[in-house]
Amino acid sequence: MLTNHQIRDTFGDIDIYLFDQLLKGTYANCHTILDAGCGTGRNLIYFLKNGHQVYGVDQNPEAIARIQELAGQLCGFGIKNNFQVSPIENLPFEEAKFDLVISSAVLHFAQNLEHFEATLAEMWRVLKPEGYFFCRLASDIGIESAVRFIGNGRYMLPDGSERFLVNQEMLLRITKKLGGELHEPIKTTNVQNMRSMTTWCVKKQAVKQNPDSL
Repeated sequence: MLTNHQIRDTFGDIDIYLFDQLLKGTYANCHTILDAGCGTGRNLIYFLKNGHQVYGVDQNPEAIARIQELAGQLCGFGIKNNFQVSPIENLPFEEAKFDLVISSAVLHFAQNLEHFEATLAEMWRVLKPEGYFFCRLASDIGIESAVRFIGNGRYMLPDGSERFLVNQEMLLRITKKLGGELHEPIKTTNVQNMRSMTTWCVKKQAVKQNPDSL
């Protein structure tokens, strides 16, 4: 049995819901990984230690410097260029590059609906057909009457924070519009009616063949 120290050494301070997907084997065949909004790399320790091709972007230069150093220590400093300072709505990667795109606590910082859609579209663009999108973001699910709309898709939460919020109907509609499918039901954690964090796990559908080309 692994000790707490061994678990932390293997997975770091990983998002518990991303950890859940790893335990289920969902991403067993995902070799190229992008963490869009990676911060200092809390969700990348496992992937770095297990031979995946790991990439990350963040707008914070200090965070990128730290994940570059960490990745260099774990995998050799040739990997440093995989981590770049970049806005997520303008990713420096070609189309359909990644088997898995991670977006953890990022999209709720969108400035408005247009910014939200542009950021999401970019992450979807670089995801391969049949690839996985793992997203954790704030929602109004379960606290609808406790949040206050302040414009541009943004709300004031009971905990005093200001966030762009989604709801279940919106996520279902976007999933269909993108050409994806839920590979797990939408799950939401209500934190004592102060905020709600929703886990949105999507698989990108394969590109449909044109019957005329067969």
